[in-house]
Amino acid sequence: MRKNKQAEIIQQLTKRELTFHLYATQLVLLTISIISAIFLFKDLSTFFNLFRLQSTIISIGLISGIIIVLLDVILMKIVPNNYYDDGGINEKIFSNRSIMEIALLTAVIAISEEFLFRGVLQTHVGLIIASIIFALVHIRYWGNWFLIINILILSFWIGFVYEISNNNLNTTIMMHFIIDFLLGIFYKYKNKRSC
Repeated sequence: MRKNKQAEIIQQLTKRELTFHLYATQLVLLTISIISAIFLFKDLSTFFNLFRLQSTIISIGLISGIIIVLLDVILMKIVPNNYYDDGGINEKIFSNRSIMEIALLTAVIAISEEFLFRGVLQTHVGLIIASIIFALVHIRYWGNWFLIINILILSFWIGFVYEISNNNLNTTIMMHFIIDFLLGIFYKYKNKRSC
């Protein structure tokens, strides 16, 4: 019931209204991240040390993102359609956007969410709590058990990547961006292929 109500509300939004709400949500997450970081990190250098240019950005972040997308697309082909039914929300978000709009939106999402969930939360309260909160924040999936499990596994995978990259936020930002960007493009062209 919750999923249907949420999907109904989102379907009624214009592209401009939906874009405003998407960016406003990310601004809220970024604001929470910055305020939390001010209080939780002992100094700025400790915080900025999370953003390092290392080979893990490509070797782990990019490759893990591509693997996740491939697995997701394969699952979309083999499981019943209702397993991935989010009420048409992802299609509404991505179907009428240019590639550049999708790239900008998914970059903002990846930066703000990774800053909060990995950079602030996982660094200070650990992988398990940060991953659960990440899944809970993705409210649009709450009405579908498969999507909840999917986002929870994804959250743990991103958290694990954060750990094995020696807490490099650039690696998880890349991973998160690749996942959202490629799936955004998938949703953009999904309906056009089926017509």
